[in-house]
Amino acid sequence: MTDVVVVESPAKAKTINKYLGKDFTVLASFGHVRDLPAKDGSVRPDEDFAMDWSSEDRGEKQVAAIAKAVKGARNLYLATDPDREGEAISWHVQQMLREKGALKGVQVHRITFNEITKRAVQYALEHPRELDTPLIEAYLARRALDYLVGFTLSPVLWRKLPGSRSAGRVQSVALRLICEREAEIEAFRAREYWTVEGRFLTALGAPFTARLTHLDGRRLEQFDLRDEAGAMRAKAAVEAGAFTVAGIEKKRVRRNPPAPFTTSTLQQESSRKLGFGAQQTMRLAQQLYEGVEIQGETVGLITYMRTDGVQMAREAMFAIRDHVKDAFGPDYIPAAPREYSSKAKNAQEAHEAIRPTEVTRTPEQVARFLNPEQRRLYELVWKRAVASQMASAELDQTAVDLADASGKVRLRATGSVVAFDGFLKLYREDVDDAAGAEDEDSRILPPMREKDPAKLTAAQADQHFTQPPPRYSEASLVKKMEELGIGRPSTYASILQTLQDRDYVKLEKRRFMPEDRGRLVTAFLVNFFERYVDTGFTAALEEQLDDISGGRAEWRAVMRDFWQDFNAAVDATKDLTISEVIDALDEELGPHFFPQSAEGGDPRACPACGTGRLGLRLGRNGAFIGCSNYPGCRHTRPLSVAGEGEADAALAGGIKELGTDPVTGAPITLRRGPYGLYVQLGEGETDAKGKAIKPKRASLARGMDPDSLTLERALALLALPRIVGVHPETGEEISAAIGRFGPYVKMGSIYKSLDRDDDVLSIGINRAVALLADAKAKVRALGPHPKDGEPVEIKRGRFGPYAQHAGMVASLPRNLPMEDITLDQAVALLAEKGKKLPPLGAKKGAKKPAPRKAAAAEASDSEAKPVKKAAAKKPAGRKATATKAAGKATAATKPARSPVKVKA
Repeated sequence: MTDVVVVESPAKAKTINKYLGKDFTVLASFGHVRDLPAKDGSVRPDEDFAMDWSSEDRGEKQVAAIAKAVKGARNLYLATDPDREGEAISWHVQQMLREKGALKGVQVHRITFNEITKRAVQYALEHPRELDTPLIEAYLARRALDYLVGFTLSPVLWRKLPGSRSAGRVQSVALRLICEREAEIEAFRAREYWTVEGRFLTALGAPFTARLTHLDGRRLEQFDLRDEAGAMRAKAAVEAGAFTVAGIEKKRVRRNPPAPFTTSTLQQESSRKLGFGAQQTMRLAQQLYEGVEIQGETVGLITYMRTDGVQMAREAMFAIRDHVKDAFGPDYIPAAPREYSSKAKNAQEAHEAIRPTEVTRTPEQVARFLNPEQRRLYELVWKRAVASQMASAELDQTAVDLADASGKVRLRATGSVVAFDGFLKLYREDVDDAAGAEDEDSRILPPMREKDPAKLTAAQADQHFTQPPPRYSEASLVKKMEELGIGRPSTYASILQTLQDRDYVKLEKRRFMPEDRGRLVTAFLVNFFERYVDTGFTAALEEQLDDISGGRAEWRAVMRDFWQDFNAAVDATKDLTISEVIDALDEELGPHFFPQSAEGGDPRACPACGTGRLGLRLGRNGAFIGCSNYPGCRHTRPLSVAGEGEADAALAGGIKELGTDPVTGAPITLRRGPYGLYVQLGEGETDAKGKAIKPKRASLARGMDPDSLTLERALALLALPRIVGVHPETGEEISAAIGRFGPYVKMGSIYKSLDRDDDVLSIGINRAVALLADAKAKVRALGPHPKDGEPVEIKRGRFGPYAQHAGMVASLPRNLPMEDITLDQAVALLAEKGKKLPPLGAKKGAKKPAPRKAAAAEASDSEAKPVKKAAAKKPAGRKATATKAAGKATAATKPARSPVKVKA
C-alpha cells in the first residue's frame, strides 16, 4: 500500500519519485484539470457568482489515474506549485476526486516546497497542512473577474468595433501602456542643442578631456547652446582662454549589490543580457527548477521561479557567505548577511527570491549537463544570488574644474576608479562582461593640483538632438507593470504573448509597436470604459485580491462591488451607435492616421476626388480609411500609416533601390507587398504574345532588417534555393530556401524549418545536418513501392502518423505505432484508404485548385498533412443553426462535452 503524491508536471513527478522511492506513487496533473467552459453563463452573478467547471478528456484521464492510484492508499499529498494557481489546482483535484467518491478513508494533505531537492521534499512531507481557503477564494475571484470582463466586454467590442478580437482585464491595461507610449513618440518633436569640449594636457603632458559648463559667468543649461552659431561662439571663447585648475573634488562612494532575482527582474535582466523573451526565460527557469540529470541523479538547480519576494532563507545566505569567503577571500563578505525587502507595489513576498538550490554547484561544474540556453540562465541566477551577499564596491570619484583668467569660462573633467571591486568582481547589472564594467567604472584622470596650468590642444562643438521616449521592450514593460502593481509574476509572460497572438502589438527589434487594431481597441476602451483600463483601478483591484488571499476580505463581496459598476458601464453602451464610436475614434486617432506632412496641406484631403475628406470607416472585416464622398468616390486605403515603423522608413515612396544586377543590369529593389517585404529583379515585362511576365521576387526572411539590407544579400535571396553541401553519411544534397512558412533546409523528401537565429543565406553544413537529424526522427523510410519504385514513408503529422507515397497519404490506425508498420502493410493501406494531396494553396471546395510547386517544402515543420473531407452541403430549405461566437473572449479552455456544475 503506497501513499500518493500529485504534482503538476511529469518532469517534476519523475524527479520526486526518485527521491521518495517505492513507498510513494507520484503522478502529474498536467496543470489545471478543469476550467470554466468558454461559453456565456459559466459564471452567474445573479446566483452570487456560482461557477460551472468542466474538464476535457486530458483532465478526466489524469484524475481517473489519480483516483485509481488513491484506491487503498492512506494518504494523498497535493504537492502542486506553491502559489495561487498551484493551490487552485490542488483544490480542483480534490473536488473531482471527492465527486468520484475516491477519497473515502484517505487523508488529504497539502504540501509545498520552494525547491525540488530531496531535503526540501522530505521536509514538506513531514510538515503537511490543509488547503489554504483564502488563497483558493482569491483564485476564484480572479478567475471570475477575468471571465466576466472577457465575456461581457468582448461582445461589446465585436458589435461596436467589427474586426476586433477580445478585451482582457489586465491585457487591455498593458496594451494601453504600449499605445500611449507610441502616441508620446509620435507627438515628440526633437530639439537641437550643442555641447563644447576641450582636449587638454596637464603640466606633465598627460591628456584629458573637459566639457564646457559655464560661459560668460553663467552656468550652461541643456538648451542654452541651441544652434551652431551659439556653439561656435562658445568654442571661440574656449579657444581664446588660458586655463588653470580652479578646483578638485574627490569623494569615495559605495555601490551596493542588487537583490537576488524575482520573476520580474529575472525576465528583465534575461532580456537585456541574454536576449531571451519572457516566455523563453520562464520555460528555461521551469526546466532548471524541475530538475536536470546530473551524474545519474535528477537535481533541481534553482528555487521556485514565480515569486515577487527578494528574501532568502537564512541557511542559504550563510551557505553563500561561506562560498564567497572560500572563493574570493574574507574581504568580500560584509560584516552581516544582507537582507532585502521588495519595493514593488503589491509585492506579496510569499516565496523566496530565485536562487541556486546549492551554491556549491557553480555554473562551471554543471555546464556540461545543461544545454547552452539553460547554462546561460543558470549562470545569471547563480551570479546574481551570490553577488547579493558580497561586499559593496568602493569607487573614488574625481571632478576637476578648469577656469580662464576671468573665471567666466569654466570646464569640468570627471573620472572615477574602482578602489575595491567587491561584488563587481562577480556580477554587474546591465553589463555583459567584465571589460564593459571596467571601462565604465575606471575613467582615470591624470594627477593634477590646484592652480596647475592646463594647455588646450583642441576644442570641438558637437550637435545633439533630444530623443523620444523609447518603445517598451519586454523587460521595460514588465518593470513598468510591476511598478504599477498590474498583474502578478506568473502572468507577465502570458500577458505579453496574448497581445502578440491577438495581433494587437508586434515585436520589432525587441521593442513593442502597437498594431492599428490594438490602437483602435485601446481608443475604444479609453473612450467608453476608461475606468476599467485605468492603471490605478487595476492595481487597486489587485490589492483587493491580495486582501482576499490574506483573509482580510470576502471574495463574493469584492465581486458584487465590481460587478454592479461594471455591468452598469456595459449597459450604458447599449444605445451607442457604430457611427458614434467611429466619430470618437476618428477624432482620437486622427493625428496617428493623418499626420501633418512637411509640405503642409490638409492630410485628410482625398487624393482621388480632391473634394472629399478622409476618415475612419468600418466594414465587415474591420476598420479602414475611406472618403466622405462615398459612394461617388470609392477611394480607400488600409489603416497602416505610410512611413510608420522601421521597415516602412526604409521604403519611403513604396520602393527602395538597392542597386543593379551585375549579370542582367536590371534594377534590384526592395518593396512591400500584401504578405510583407520582398526584393525584386527588374520590372514586369511582356512576352511576344503580349502576356505579362512576372519579375523574379524573393521574400525577406523573418528577422532580416530592411534598413541594412545590402545588394549582395538581395542577390543571394533572389538566387535561392542554395546548395548548402552534401550529407557526410548519406551523400545526399542539402539545400536551403524560403517557403510560405519561412526559411528551411531540405534533403530529399525531408524538410526542416530553421530556428530564429539561423540565417538561410549563411547556414553551414554542420548546422543543417543537425536540424535534419531532428526532422528525420519524424520520418521513417520503408522502401520503394512495388509498382513504380517511388519511396514509401511513414511520417508524424499534426493528426498522428501517416503513410505517404508520391502524392497519396493514408492515416495509420490508432493501434498501429509508426515503428511497427511494414512496407506491405503501408502499400495495402495506401491502396485501400489513400487520399490524394491537393496542391498547397488550393481552397476547400474549389473545382480547379491552382497548381503550386514544391509543396512539401513549405509545411510548418515541413510535414505533409492528411486532408480533411469538405463538409457536406446542407439540403435546401433548412437553415443552419446559428451559434454564439464565444471562444475568443478569454484564454479559458473550450468546454467539455458534459460540464459539471459546481457552486463555488
